[in-house]
Amino acid sequence: MEDIHVANAKKNIAKAGFLDIEIDPTLDLFSEIERLKKEKNAILLAHYYQEPDIQDVADYIGDSLGLAQKAEKTNADIIVFAGVHFMAETAKILNPNKKVLLPDLNAGCSLADSAPADLFKKFKDQHPDHIVISYINCSAEIKALSDIIVTSSNAEKIVESVPPNQKIIFAPDKNLGAYLVKKTGRDMVLWNGACMVHEIFSLEKITKLKIRHPNAKFIAHPECEEAVLRLADYIGSTTGLLKYTQQNDATEFIVATETGILHQMQKASPNKTFIPAPPNNSCACNDCPHMKLNTLEKLYLCMEYETPEIIMDEELRKASKKPIDRMLEISAKYGL
Repeated sequence: MEDIHVANAKKNIAKAGFLDIEIDPTLDLFSEIERLKKEKNAILLAHYYQEPDIQDVADYIGDSLGLAQKAEKTNADIIVFAGVHFMAETAKILNPNKKVLLPDLNAGCSLADSAPADLFKKFKDQHPDHIVISYINCSAEIKALSDIIVTSSNAEKIVESVPPNQKIIFAPDKNLGAYLVKKTGRDMVLWNGACMVHEIFSLEKITKLKIRHPNAKFIAHPECEEAVLRLADYIGSTTGLLKYTQQNDATEFIVATETGILHQMQKASPNKTFIPAPPNNSCACNDCPHMKLNTLEKLYLCMEYETPEIIMDEELRKASKKPIDRMLEISAKYGL
């Protein structure tokens, strides 16, 4: 029978929606997390935007596409997702019989929040002859209203795979959508959503930074605004940006995406310099406040008590799985 103190701790943690209880400061959290992974047959998946300590203890680090593919194939009993809510939700959609944990349930996403399902349903109904292609950074409810899900890694190929005469709604990111319109020539109807991190970059400050570092390559995520993307030497997904810095001969890079990726860039290319693109505020860098809600301490407690857990209505899960399956099928076909 479960210890009453453990049971109460679980209730308190679940009620709070995030983990904020004291931990013995002498505890080696890295070794404890490794122990828990083995004891519970758990896999720890982390997004590139997580803090360095979490990236270093993860079994797999990746962008949205890689994480979805890894979640689909895992044999673990427990999936611990160090990311934001829609990512853990996607893992649960693909693994209904596995326990999926998120260190902090408050780790949301400004982009996902910019597309309320009720308003999007009305928007979709106004375009009955359109199919819906949605960026994976959206809620399960939006996925259920979609025909195909995409990530920034595979979006261009998937849009191009749709017959030319088929009209398309693209949601929820207007910046990624506008970039895809430009790349593919498809005249898509765009939902007016955006990521708070990728919209905050200052064009003026980036221009000045490029002048101070004339040999630096400026690389950007396609969620950035068009004016910023026009300055870029390379535009790509988080994984694409990482690979570019490894393969390009330049020794300096100005990086316009969330700063968590700089940790992997520096590890892969220790002799190169990576400069976070400046935002239009007084902060020195661009951190996603939702991603950074996850901490090593919360991760440990999450695994120890197996909560907070992602719970999902089965009908919603089935409906939201169909467009994800379609994405994975197309990605496999094109080797994405």
